[in-house]
Amino acid sequence: MAFDAGMLRCSVNEINNLKESRIEKIYQPSNDEIVILLHSAKEKARILINAGANYPRINITKIVSENPQKAPMLCMLLRKHLGGGKLLNARVYGFERVCSLEFEAYDEMGFKSSKFLICEIMGKYSNIILTDNNKKILALLKTVDFTTSKERQLLVGMKYELPPKQDKLDTDTLTESQFLLAYDRTPYSMSIAKFITSNFTGIAISTARQIAYKCCKDADGILENVEKQTLCQAFFEIINSIKLNIARPYLVLNENGEPVEFSYTPLNFFGKMYESVLLESFGELIDKYFSKKSNNERIKQKSSDIFRLLVNAENRINKKIALQSEELFECESMDKYRIMADLITANLYMIKSGVPYVEVINYYDDEMKTIRIPLDIKFSPSQNAQRYYKKYSKLKKAKIELAKQIELSKRELDYIASVLDSLTRAELESDLNQIRDELYHSGYASKMKNYNIQKGQVPKPLKFITSGGYTVLCGKNNVQNDYITTKLAEKTDWWFHVKNMAGSHVLMQCTKEEPSEIDFTEAAEIAAFYSKAEGNNIAVDYTNAKHVKKPAGSKPGYVIYHVNWTAYVSPNEEKIKKMQVKQ
Repeated sequence: MAFDAGMLRCSVNEINNLKESRIEKIYQPSNDEIVILLHSAKEKARILINAGANYPRINITKIVSENPQKAPMLCMLLRKHLGGGKLLNARVYGFERVCSLEFEAYDEMGFKSSKFLICEIMGKYSNIILTDNNKKILALLKTVDFTTSKERQLLVGMKYELPPKQDKLDTDTLTESQFLLAYDRTPYSMSIAKFITSNFTGIAISTARQIAYKCCKDADGILENVEKQTLCQAFFEIINSIKLNIARPYLVLNENGEPVEFSYTPLNFFGKMYESVLLESFGELIDKYFSKKSNNERIKQKSSDIFRLLVNAENRINKKIALQSEELFECESMDKYRIMADLITANLYMIKSGVPYVEVINYYDDEMKTIRIPLDIKFSPSQNAQRYYKKYSKLKKAKIELAKQIELSKRELDYIASVLDSLTRAELESDLNQIRDELYHSGYASKMKNYNIQKGQVPKPLKFITSGGYTVLCGKNNVQNDYITTKLAEKTDWWFHVKNMAGSHVLMQCTKEEPSEIDFTEAAEIAAFYSKAEGNNIAVDYTNAKHVKKPAGSKPGYVIYHVNWTAYVSPNEEKIKKMQVKQ
């Protein structure tokens, strides 16, 4: 569901439990996200504010985000105005998707003053705005001038004004008589959900569908199928639970255990295949629903330059292979030039100079047929023979060289496929930086604009513990793959990789004792899961690490081995995540 006014109020109610907490740190992990770290005598807590177009929200979060080395301008301004401040209050404006956090901070003269951090959670119009006690804008995430909106501008120095009211009834001050009057004025053929979302502020479509389901056991039911008093009662039951701060956080999971919806009321209209799970807090609810989606979106945005670079390189190499394959096909006719040269040489005594062609018996043909051989009248017969010999020799050398070049191009495509595969496993910006550094050292520097060489950092591969207690390391990119295979691997360790496909290097660290079959299977499942392979019965090669070699001068992540065994496994994501050790 959309992060509606009801969810915003539930989240703000939780934030109010942090009153009197002081600001310890302010971070800006991404362009549209702010994290405020608060501490009190009892605990520490983080408030996350996201004003992105896709997943805007505000909540108490337990997720620790990776921060850029250099703080953005908005982050610096927030630190300047709010640093060391104390949270006084959090409030929502009506039943709209706008809230404010009031802080007691110190101004430039050292006097206490109130500052307001206003959060507008409105899809692509979301914003974060810092104002003083008189609502004068001191800083903001997105400026809005006359070229963007003629109705409402947001610029530093201007006085902040709330967004224009919608042409709907304010749910916060709504009475039963107003609700019933709106019901009477609406055509009975309209769906219940559309009636609610069209007439009252701050209600998400999923909540409206749940109200309809509660009234007539049909989420798509129409007004004609429900009594207005019943509908009115169901509507205010949910709204009053929000106002009285007794709403509870519910997460809807599909049959695979993946979150598909969230709400402040049980959503029963999804059916028996879905489960509504009650969580401890709205902060946990919002984290579970948005964290993976938001992180994937952030990584996707920040990796767009790498993806574009790799796709362009892949297209260029494919075109190159196509042209080289055509030339290689032409080389297959090289023997015909050698035969013609031999036949001219064998018949020099009967060929006159200056003739455009000669017809001779082809001794290489089983049927001894006559063949016509074109001649260049500018050259003697022997010179024509030498020209055909040279053409044959040239094509013969070209065939060998073209085969080498095509093989190199295919290896380059395999390398690009491995980097594209590692992009799907990138979870942090440091992972992307390692990939950029890898591409830089692989010869793509000229194609990477504004790239700065990263300082040497020790790679941090994924870490797992098998049922038998063995440590398994898994590389998320080729830099980590090389680090695992060439730096960490010992002769007694076991090395795993999906067969004939791009994937992670996986290393099971062992002593002299032989791991059990279960440990081998679990390590192979990790290698299969973190690869390009999909489905069940995935082939995974495994061997002692001593058999794995990295050729000199080869691309990152490229290794060879000639001694191995193959296992067929069907990885399970939930099982693998349970084995993972959080670092």
